[in-house]
Order: sequence, then C-alpha cells, then structure tokens
Amino acid sequence: MELQGKTAFITGGASGLGLATAKNFVRAGAKVFLYDLNAEALEAAAATLGESASWHAGDVADEAAVKAGIAMAQQTFGTIHINVNSAGIGGAARTVGKDGAMPLARFEYIVRVNLIGTFNVLRLCAEVMQLNEPQTEDNERGVIINVASIAAFDGQTGQAGYAASKGGIVAMTLPIARDLAKRGVRIMTIAPGVFETPLLARAPEEVREPLIAITQFPKRLGHPDEFAAEVAHIVQCSYLNGETVRLDAAIRMPAL
Repeated sequence: MELQGKTAFITGGASGLGLATAKNFVRAGAKVFLYDLNAEALEAAAATLGESASWHAGDVADEAAVKAGIAMAQQTFGTIHINVNSAGIGGAARTVGKDGAMPLARFEYIVRVNLIGTFNVLRLCAEVMQLNEPQTEDNERGVIINVASIAAFDGQTGQAGYAASKGGIVAMTLPIARDLAKRGVRIMTIAPGVFETPLLARAPEEVREPLIAITQFPKRLGHPDEFAAEVAHIVQCSYLNGETVRLDAAIRMPAL
C-alpha cells in the first residue's frame, strides 16, 4: 500500500517514535491523526505537521475515548487505512522485592496500557478499515503496525510486567493476522531496541554508554527516523504480515 493519500491513526503520536512516524508519513503525502494522553503535547505536535494532521487526547485502553478519536478521524479525513500503535508505558518492579511482592495493581496497569490498549485500538481501527475500497491489486484495505519491545524476548530483572505486556503484543500478531485476512487487513509488530527518544536524550552518559556497548552494529542508539522508515516499509510491502521484526542492531539485553 502506498502512503500517498492514505490516513494513519497513530497512538503515542505526540512524541518519540510515534511523532517521527507521523512526520515521515506526512512527507510521503499521507494524513495523520494523532492520539495520545497529553492534549498540550498533541496540539504542539499537530501544529508542526500542518493541515495534514489532526488529534484527539485519550487513554488507549478506554473504549469510549478511542471510539471518539476514531470517529473524529473519520469525520476529518474520511477513513483510516493505517494504524500505528506506539503508545505505551514502562515500569520496573521485582516480582518479590525488599518490600514484599510486587503490587498486583502495578502489573495490571502496565498490561492494561500496553497490551489491552493496543488491542483496543487495533480492533476498532480494523473495523473501519474493512469497509475501505481495495487499495492494491491484492484487495488490501488496511495495515496495522504494533510496537512491542526487545523486552518481549530479553526481559530484564524487574521487567516482568513490561515484558509480559510486550510479549503479549508479539504473541497476538499471528492470530490477528489470521482473523483479519478475509477483511483485507495486514498486521505486523516491530520490537525496537534502544532508541534516541526524548527520555534517553536526557539520560546521563553512565546510562547511555553501557547500552551502546552491548549494541553490536552500528554502535549507537537507534534514530527515530529509522523506526519511521521501517514502519513505512511495512506499509508499502504487502507481503509482510503476521510477523515481528526486531529493530535493534543485534542488541541482546543482559539480566540486569
């Protein structure tokens, strides 16, 4: 599917990998609808993208809020062809630490945002996509791209909740591809390594350097533009479906 003239619904679109994706899409001639929690950040991000962007603030795990955002995207741009789910949270806690067992509410919250939130958005976007006119000779109507993490495979100490949430995104990719095949909708997952996001840009060298040291090649953090380029490639290559791509320069995280 070509990006020109398409509309993308991007969660986590106010900053980081989501915003980089939105900028790349707009440069390619697409429209973008940004969805995130922070209304002020969303407004600022959309302003940098001009008339090709609109936005709505809300929680990805809130069904009513996401439905409102999707309805606004349809009202503004007509439909949705692409859904990129980059919204997510971190959170470290050992299963049992010095203060006892990890609070169940902390585990539930991480899974709610990262896994349930991702599924909530993609299912509602796919419902819209199935009604699109075919966009390719393969009768493709939509593309979903979820964002997991290398923690889905290399979860570190204290990452049980985060790794479970991202592992769930990886695990549901193939069954969803099978579910949506007759609807003309593809789904892929990207598992990014360590990227130069605003959070890491502010991190001290003693945090950044060990991460770079265990990256194989190239010996650096990933650039958000590289993530955005991979998203665009997935959209444009119709034979990619039901799989997870590690975008990580061959980094493998240690236990600690």
